[in-house]
Amino acid sequence: MIVYERDERGNPIGMPVEERTVFPPPEADIVGRLVRLEPLDADSHTEGLFREYEGHDHLWTYMPHGPYARPEELRAWIESKQHRPDPMYFAIVDQATGDPIGIASYMRIDPNARSIEVGWITYSPRLQRTPGATEAIYLMMRQAFELGYRRFEWKCNVLNEASIRAAKRLGMTYEGTFRQATVVKGRNRDTAWFSLLDSEWPTAKEAFEAWLAPGNFDAEGRQRTPLRIPINGLTSAPSLS
Repeated sequence: MIVYERDERGNPIGMPVEERTVFPPPEADIVGRLVRLEPLDADSHTEGLFREYEGHDHLWTYMPHGPYARPEELRAWIESKQHRPDPMYFAIVDQATGDPIGIASYMRIDPNARSIEVGWITYSPRLQRTPGATEAIYLMMRQAFELGYRRFEWKCNVLNEASIRAAKRLGMTYEGTFRQATVVKGRNRDTAWFSLLDSEWPTAKEAFEAWLAPGNFDAEGRQRTPLRIPINGLTSAPSLS
């Protein structure tokens, strides 16, 4: 139980926060063992990403853009988003092959509150459910907390069961659902909110690094021990059953 300080009138007040200057993440490569995240660029990434996404229109069900029938359409979208300060888009690149296999971004970057969100996550089938998929988010978390951010956010359509499962697996706390939060492709979207805090990061970091260690995978790449991040959530994530 948290015991709050009180002001001179007896009102409970929030815990003091250390003053600290933080900056938006640099638009530079974030390098891991399995993947790297490099600034999204139409010339460098359009063709490879289109090959990965082609024929998988289900990837765009909950996204405000896509699917793309031709590379030129994907290029136009990338050109409209590349090299922005917020959202700051990255291509997720396979370290072994050099192929771009997904997209993610930092967004809602608030240096004053020291809060940052990961979003626009679009993993190709080749990236989904692989160690590289987990490593990509770990790398973004690690950079954010090392820069001094206090809060790492994840939001998704409340109907997106895969995204909700991913948030819970990654140690996120479900904080509630914003009803009728927005309209996407002409349909209502209720948005589920999740977060990981700087106080929880050391525990999460240890769990991520243990799970991502090469020794946790057999010769066929199967995990020996599942990822478990022992962080207490405030409440349960929404049930869609």
